[in-house]
Amino acid sequence: MALGLAVLLGAGTLLVTSTRAHAALVEAAEMDDSGRYAVDALARAVRLASYIDWEHAPLQDPAAPARIVGLDARSLTRTGAGITALAPDVANGSDVLAVRFRGSGAPPNGDGATLDCAGFPVHREEEGWSIFYVGRNAQGENELRCKYRGASNWSSDAVAGKVDSFQVLYGLDLDADGAPERYVNAGMVTALDAALVPAGATPEERSADLERGTHWKRVAAVRVALLLYGGHLDAGLGAGIVHDLFGADYGARFAAFDAGVRLSESVLAGRAGAYRVRKVVGTTVAVPVAPLATE
Repeated sequence: MALGLAVLLGAGTLLVTSTRAHAALVEAAEMDDSGRYAVDALARAVRLASYIDWEHAPLQDPAAPARIVGLDARSLTRTGAGITALAPDVANGSDVLAVRFRGSGAPPNGDGATLDCAGFPVHREEEGWSIFYVGRNAQGENELRCKYRGASNWSSDAVAGKVDSFQVLYGLDLDADGAPERYVNAGMVTALDAALVPAGATPEERSADLERGTHWKRVAAVRVALLLYGGHLDAGLGAGIVHDLFGADYGARFAAFDAGVRLSESVLAGRAGAYRVRKVVGTTVAVPVAPLATE
């Protein structure tokens, strides 16, 4: 009987260990799939910012709003218009990335070549929006969300779940050679615009001149990064881990000025000590500058 109990105990321990290992592999695979899908959705949306309808609108109005804009350490409401309706709850300094793009094909359904981040077609007589931000779902978990403009209102859908932080940098082409010279966050782009002195006798003229000269129209590349979380991790393994979303060098220099780019596991775990397996995923997407009507 004692020998049988020992064998049964050993088999049970082996079963529990193998079950936990299998669950960890499944969670890791889900985290990888979620990261790949999110990065792909972000890249496709950013590329559409430089879409040109060569047949019907080959040139861009110089006074038109910038195709790519963003906000640092902000979140949005699900149904508010654009990026103006801010939400108070921000997940670990997560950013907002907004992409505007021209549609293609005749109304009402277009030709299917230009889709917003929710997969709905945008025709050539309307402007499409794809806005990415981190919000909480009904279960209170953070997720990367896609916000878009529907036929009658704004809405948003989940792109990827279990997201701790979403960060964006913008590569500015300051010498008009088509390549970015420096990568900065949204706050720095706004600061550079604040130093501009727009010309014009009226507020409307000055606003139009600012739109022509805004640094948002010099964005030649967009770098995005996501911190995803998976299964639980032993406190002894996770206590000293630091997650740098744009690398250790950027985190060391700018973490104090760019919230969310460097996050420690001990802070993310909180008082409850919920240490987790986490992974950084990201990509850099080139954004060709569209020709202007004055060129």
